[in-house]
Amino acid sequence: IERLEPDGYIQFLQKYYSDGLERFGVSWGYLDIVTAILGISEILKPNSYLEIGVRRGRSVCALASKSPAAKIAMYDMWVENYAGMDNPGPDHVNKELDKIGHTGERLFVNGDSHRTLKAHFAEHPDDYYDLITVDGDHSNLGAAEDIADVLPRLRVGGVILFDDTCNPNVSGLGDVWKRMVVQDPRFSSYTYSDVGYGVGFAIRKY
Repeated sequence: IERLEPDGYIQFLQKYYSDGLERFGVSWGYLDIVTAILGISEILKPNSYLEIGVRRGRSVCALASKSPAAKIAMYDMWVENYAGMDNPGPDHVNKELDKIGHTGERLFVNGDSHRTLKAHFAEHPDDYYDLITVDGDHSNLGAAEDIADVLPRLRVGGVILFDDTCNPNVSGLGDVWKRMVVQDPRFSSYTYSDVGYGVGFAIRKY
């Protein structure tokens, strides 16, 4: 995060992480989308990554810091002033990935993921991914549709990650995650809900 262009939220995260480490040490038990991707990527070393909901590129840069040669597909609508924060677009994300040292293939797919995912997969039936992050449409139906679209494209042994599983502003997302992934016997899952808005990830077993 210190290598990325700062904004208000990045500065908040930097202070939060440093305060937590100072108070509780390296055994501090905390998880959010960035730390989850860092940990998963360090272990999994994914060669391919798909992300729905990119914004300034924090999450994808976390992935790239551990797997700099990974093939990356990034889906976003680039809505201005998203969640009260700027959303500068692909050029900014490209610059951030360059700072991190990413050398792999990059694909930006701009538009509504409910259309663009289906269109891309129809044109590329052999595309599969080691790691997928779903952090786009936060309506219950929209998030469920994104999960349904990407699950068939997750490799066995791969990981899907879903943000905001206990966010009170979108309280139904935790139920969507539970119904579509946690209760699916194909997956071994973990959901963190102790602090913050929650995050879940699951490994595809078969």
